[in-house]
Amino acid sequence: MLAMHSIDDNDALKTIDTLKVEDPKTIELSEVFSVEEFLQVVEVALGSLSIYLADDTLRGLALTEPQHIMHEARQLMTSDLGEPHSAARQEKLKAILELYIKTGIQVHSPGYMGRQFSGVIPMAGIVDLVNSIINQPSSFYEAAQLPSVAERIMANELNRFIGYPDDNFALVTTSGASLANLTALLTARNSRYPQFWAEGAPVTKNQERPAIAVSGDSHYSVSRAAGIMGIGEAQLVKLPIDGKGCIDLSKVGATLDAAKARGLDVFCLVATSGTTSVCAFDPIEELAEVCQKRNIWLHVDAAHGGSLLLSEQRKHKLKGIEKADSFAWDAHKMLFMPAMCTLLFYKEGNKRRLAFNQEASYVFEKEDDIYTEYDSAQGNFECTKRPLIMNLWVCWVMYGKALFEKKIDLLCELTDSAYHFLEQQPDFTALHRPEANILCFRYCPSHVTDAELSDFQLRLRNDIKAAGKFFISKVNIDGITALRVVFMNHETTLVHFSMLLDELRQTATQWREDRNVAMRTQYNIKNGANEAEQI
Repeated sequence: MLAMHSIDDNDALKTIDTLKVEDPKTIELSEVFSVEEFLQVVEVALGSLSIYLADDTLRGLALTEPQHIMHEARQLMTSDLGEPHSAARQEKLKAILELYIKTGIQVHSPGYMGRQFSGVIPMAGIVDLVNSIINQPSSFYEAAQLPSVAERIMANELNRFIGYPDDNFALVTTSGASLANLTALLTARNSRYPQFWAEGAPVTKNQERPAIAVSGDSHYSVSRAAGIMGIGEAQLVKLPIDGKGCIDLSKVGATLDAAKARGLDVFCLVATSGTTSVCAFDPIEELAEVCQKRNIWLHVDAAHGGSLLLSEQRKHKLKGIEKADSFAWDAHKMLFMPAMCTLLFYKEGNKRRLAFNQEASYVFEKEDDIYTEYDSAQGNFECTKRPLIMNLWVCWVMYGKALFEKKIDLLCELTDSAYHFLEQQPDFTALHRPEANILCFRYCPSHVTDAELSDFQLRLRNDIKAAGKFFISKVNIDGITALRVVFMNHETTLVHFSMLLDELRQTATQWREDRNVAMRTQYNIKNGANEAEQI
């Protein structure tokens, strides 16, 4: 039993009086948590963000040495007592935001073409502020009533474009597709091996080991999730890909048969809708037929490409998605939400509870009621989870499907135009016809040999990034580095892409000029030394 202590009333009053004494040199709780303080800091933040959003100049990534940022950040630090004066705090916040913004990737600039995360819809950022202030962890209905209902509403809204049976499917939100993929793989595993959670890895009648089939170009989070689950590299069945980067259907059957012959029981096949490297789309409908015949769970990693479901022109790229047992869809990519918000869908909604088979009396109820049936914690790794869906739901309420479809189509059309423009440039080579908003290519001037090509692209990318106008990424294709652009900003145009190509040319030209100067200098020094020796 806990020990109980009593104090008399006089002692209690003395304690209260002691607590009321304020050190004039320290901050006061009442001031920090006041509405006045809130309004003042919001005004500072809005001022900084307004300047940031209004800046349409070409800004890539001002990559700064960590020690420089460390020095600036430490200069902003105060003592343990904090900053007691409100005006000083506002100035310090302004300086912090300035440092934060100038050292970050400029996702709202036309020069940003590097990654798959987007400049967010401003409305979503405002909702994120509200989420942070009212702080409603949304794994349980009682802690986040509106977010729990909004999640159900958005599930039904988005299912209009998916096509699952209305009365059975389910949606669980997670913090990122890596976590969504892990959760789906756990569900698939526990569906095949019901005792796995309680007893560990099963020993099957034929001594087969659990295995997962993956595309040869699947995202690294899939193999990472497998490793977390105790499924080693030797239990990952790599499905060959074709020239477009998609799973080669003609080789799937033979590859799965060979895996079985090696003593592997493939319980899940992971397809991809929008690979990270080139944004290729695996043939979901045909893979679903293969999986159905072989009793294999089909999970689709549609983190990037799932949003094309909202485009009437491009939804066919996910044909057959309604046959997938589960799929992951990132809202912080092509739905332009703040990171992170991932939608994990299940065709059979009741199976979402298979992922984590646990009891915890302090949160889980043995029997559902009208409230707890909205809880998502039993199908989700996170207990304290941000109300991820609120950003998306509010933007959907305000702008509808139209906003998302318009921006998705614009970005994909821009990418296709960039591809055709690139095809007209004799010194550039496009490596694929883009399926969405990702385009990979190489700069191939005549003086660069095949042996030098990979290092040449990598050095180009690094120098372009260091110059600070453009931010692009790189990827290895067929073992050779390629340049990669991801169009995520609707303010980026073909003119900006043309400027990027010119910048690549100018960078390479400058290298040659610098090398020639260095060679002439070296030659002159050497000849000067020889003449001196002769004299």
